[in-house]
Amino acid sequence: MWCSSPRTSPTAPRSGSLGNVNDTPSRESLASVLGGRKGAVDASLPPVGFVVGWLAAGQSIAWGAWAAIGVAVVVGAIRLARGDRARAVVVSLAAVIAAALIALHTGRAQDFFLIQVLSNVASALLWAASAAIRWPLLGVVVGLLLGQKTRWRKDPALLRAYSIATLVWSCQYVLRVLVYVPLWWTGQLVALGVARTVLTWPLQALTIAVSGWVLYKVLPAEHPGLRLAAPEPEPGKGQ
Repeated sequence: MWCSSPRTSPTAPRSGSLGNVNDTPSRESLASVLGGRKGAVDASLPPVGFVVGWLAAGQSIAWGAWAAIGVAVVVGAIRLARGDRARAVVVSLAAVIAAALIALHTGRAQDFFLIQVLSNVASALLWAASAAIRWPLLGVVVGLLLGQKTRWRKDPALLRAYSIATLVWSCQYVLRVLVYVPLWWTGQLVALGVARTVLTWPLQALTIAVSGWVLYKVLPAEHPGLRLAAPEPEPGKGQ
């Protein structure tokens, strides 16, 4: 986990119109809300298995595919043992199998990473579009994790902060696309494997840190943060 428990500021609760001062918690970090890095680390292991199997067997796509699937099965078993949801494990395993089948079908080892390339293109567009239409995905995710549903959208300051911070996540996917596409196009499999590892949990950690900083930089100083939203405006006064 990024943090074993939510981080809180040593500062005392603020008074004001945003809530009861006796019940207002200190601001917590975005990392403590979004959780750990285990999932990102787990996701980077099957591609490493594919590259290692491909190299060890004299650039055999079949051996690389079996190695990736084998690693995915082991990782899935570990995830189930530590309490991860079975559906998430099955989806992850299915994605690895699909990637392996694509590479076997095309006969090009780099096509094992084709799903990753396309998913990052789609994610970059989706996250940017969500900010543009004022339904920033970062807010949607955090709102669900905190049990707020869509209540955070009634807080104009929080909506604006989530919208700007969501663009940081879009940039994460754009960066991956800019790195992956040339390597995929030129068939640089080992470099793709390295890039896939470096641009998974290390980049995700950086993205969480930067987007969290942006989020609190944009929010007013007196705003309580992620967990509390400003009260709904009175009828006739708008948001």
